[in-house]
Amino acid sequence: MNRDEAIGRLADRRTPWDMIVIGGGATGLGIALDAATRGYDTLLLERDDFAQATSSRSTKLLHGGVRYLRQGNLKLVMGALRERTRVLANAPHLSSEQPFIIPTYKRGESLYYGFGLGVYERLAGRASLGRSQRLSAVETRRELPTLRDEHLRGGVLYHDGQFDDARLAVCLAASAWDHGATLINYCQVTGLLRAGGVGMPVSGVVARDRETGAEHEIPARVVVNATGVFCDSIRRMAEPGAAAWVAPSQGAHIVLDRRFLPGRNALMVPKTDDGRVLFIIPWQNRLLVGTTDVPVEDAAAEPRAQPAEIDFLLEHAGRYLQDAPRREDVLSVFAGLRPLVRAGNGRSTSALARDHLLREESGLVSITGGKWTTYREMAEQATDAAARVAQLPGRPCCTANLALHGATADSAPTPLRAYGSDAGAVQALAQARAEWAAPLHPRLPYIGAEVEWAARHDMARSVQDVLARRTRALLLDARASIEAAPCVAALLAGALGRDAAWQAREVAAFTGLAQAYLACESGGTR
Repeated sequence: MNRDEAIGRLADRRTPWDMIVIGGGATGLGIALDAATRGYDTLLLERDDFAQATSSRSTKLLHGGVRYLRQGNLKLVMGALRERTRVLANAPHLSSEQPFIIPTYKRGESLYYGFGLGVYERLAGRASLGRSQRLSAVETRRELPTLRDEHLRGGVLYHDGQFDDARLAVCLAASAWDHGATLINYCQVTGLLRAGGVGMPVSGVVARDRETGAEHEIPARVVVNATGVFCDSIRRMAEPGAAAWVAPSQGAHIVLDRRFLPGRNALMVPKTDDGRVLFIIPWQNRLLVGTTDVPVEDAAAEPRAQPAEIDFLLEHAGRYLQDAPRREDVLSVFAGLRPLVRAGNGRSTSALARDHLLREESGLVSITGGKWTTYREMAEQATDAAARVAQLPGRPCCTANLALHGATADSAPTPLRAYGSDAGAVQALAQARAEWAAPLHPRLPYIGAEVEWAARHDMARSVQDVLARRTRALLLDARASIEAAPCVAALLAGALGRDAAWQAREVAAFTGLAQAYLACESGGTR
């Protein structure tokens, strides 16, 4: 992918695009890939960076949703389990199977959870990742050696999937580009076009290049709104009085050192004080603890974890881990917003389904809701709907078994595993210059060549793009990422042709952003 080339394609275009997709998160990128593989001329525009909002801030799980069984939403669970298998098959370099254990402390819990997880496994059918099994107290202690074991009766082990959300988003963007789509980040849709004037169907967009300030009027046969928590703001460009669809919900996570829970197994807390489940998961050689579910009034581009959320996560983790983590142990804290579909007048977002909503209004096709695991299925449905609205030639979806960019049969854990079949090219960069072979920071698993690759091939335009999404440095260790920012700025400036003043601005901007990822900077009581 190359942004300059994408801008050139946009400037040279003399005919309407078949489809414009607004939003570069999981759903929008999935739609761009689906549409491009059907042969539709597709343009995707993203206001910020790909996956900058919700799609880089998930719990990193590919799952059917064990707790949705309790809600009786079998259709959602079965669909997600089917899609889980497809992500694992199509992006093996970015996903893997993950074992989970639910510890049990009361009589009958093992039977209860064992039965539920047995149903979960049967719903998966051939998509099952392994049989669930009940564990004795001795077996549970062996599998979770740092688990608090007072009154422990046993546990139940089951299997789900795990992935790297931001890297999968970049992979989807590259895959769409490979199949002919044009994608541009930092290009904001500021209005909608209507051929024939007010009251006529949407016929394109007005967009502004945030790097140059250039304005573009871009006609299209259909426009798809895939902006997640910002869906309603785009809908109201078409229908100013449109009722809200989205009830944003914030989910916070903390990241800890692996010493708090060594080994391969994740721990699932089956019921928190607010009735949710909580996960303590090995991820990227760290430990991810999440998540919360807090209703918010307005969707922010950079949500911040509330002090109470951090305390909530520390408190619940401390109930299950022998060494209870404290604020000073938190390597990073991050929050994301879920685009939950409104239902009735209730304020509790934890009770809202993680299903999605897809509708056409005034020629604008909008989709919101859902979750990462089901992005491909959502994209298929949205592309079907958009093709009908635009009266495009009917062509079948072909993404169910489509290997994504970089997919390789060799997905063994290595420092460059996330690049898949591109790993050799990244390694070749590392051998070309000493500064590209050097680590970005002693506490981070990244090298300078990854910055160069991000700028050349993955459309990284800022220090934040590199440290938050092309690598996951900001989530793995916020303080180390702040310390690495000057090095990254210098490398990125060389790749993009920027000057010293740009480097200084980038370091200052990233440092200001990353301060919010430091738990001890966020207040609280622990």
